[in-house]
Amino acid sequence: MHGEDKDASPHADLAALRQGISNLNLRILALLSQRARLVTDLAEVKRRDRLDLFSPSREQEMLDAIVAANPGPFSDEVVIHLFKQIFNASLALMESGVVQGATVARRGDLPDLSIPLGDVWIGKAPVLIAGPCSVEDPDQMEAVAGHLAARGVSILRAGTFKMRTSPYAFQGLGEEGLRLLHDTARRHGMAAVTEVTDTRHLDACALHVDMLQVGARNMSNSELLRAVGSAGLPVLLKRGLAATLDEFVLAAEYVFSAGCERIVLCERGIRTFERDTRFTLDISAVPLLKAKTRLPVMVDVSHAAGRRDILSPLARAALAAGADGVMVEVHPRPHVARSDGPQQLDLEQFDRFLDTLAPWIRREPSPSNASP
Repeated sequence: MHGEDKDASPHADLAALRQGISNLNLRILALLSQRARLVTDLAEVKRRDRLDLFSPSREQEMLDAIVAANPGPFSDEVVIHLFKQIFNASLALMESGVVQGATVARRGDLPDLSIPLGDVWIGKAPVLIAGPCSVEDPDQMEAVAGHLAARGVSILRAGTFKMRTSPYAFQGLGEEGLRLLHDTARRHGMAAVTEVTDTRHLDACALHVDMLQVGARNMSNSELLRAVGSAGLPVLLKRGLAATLDEFVLAAEYVFSAGCERIVLCERGIRTFERDTRFTLDISAVPLLKAKTRLPVMVDVSHAAGRRDILSPLARAALAAGADGVMVEVHPRPHVARSDGPQQLDLEQFDRFLDTLAPWIRREPSPSNASP
């Protein structure tokens, strides 16, 4: 009998120790969850007061207090390592809350936003924005606008102040281009869109167009984002060349926080190692942005591809993925275009492109612009 008690004792001790550890695991988890809830509350206060989420001095203060209270048997180095993991996880939780708490983020209690522009609503049914890369001269603008309007395109895009990689490349016609774009669009009953590249050009652009575009190179230009957000016009915001989707959403938040709710996000390809296309079109961005935000999402296939031969399948893929519209560049004579000729469709190519989008894009030309 004595031998049986001696053999059973170690098993009983092992079970008790294991149970004690399991109980402590659950207590630690409960405390970690309680700490996480406090961290999310802290993040809300910091966002409200516009404070940095990460404070190195506060972290060091907490680590010093923890080390001073360390009873062992873990060494101070091990304790610091363990709590650094907790701190890093907490900071990640706070940073994820920045996007989740953004005003433009999807929330169950708020409807998706639709943006009125001309005679269409971006966000209700797929739309097409088309036009040349740059305003070049009156004949060019008249040829392309007349052709587009006759085929039911009601939003005309064209660059007037151009951001170019080379300082020696064509930089646009500036205010003269704005006037040409405005007059051509009005003559054909179209809404006009152009890119604002500098806060100094904002007033002139806002006077002549119906929607302001912020290009990929300026997605992180916070001053420009705030300025266009306060201009009183809808904003087409393009994703940066190497921006994450969360960074893209927060760029939209800059525009929204300045007073503009009429924001359209535009995926236009990101920079990767691939060289067959100018950029790599991120089709996954369309459903992900639709899931993350309440904003309409469009896709610029021309800048993504940098070549005209694959624009149609890219556009169909974008619309099939749920895009609210497509942007494409069209020029009467792409081979002599002053900028981005290889990615622009000529007028006949555009007609074939439009035919392939028939299941998604409406075609209702006005009687005055109908083809003979």
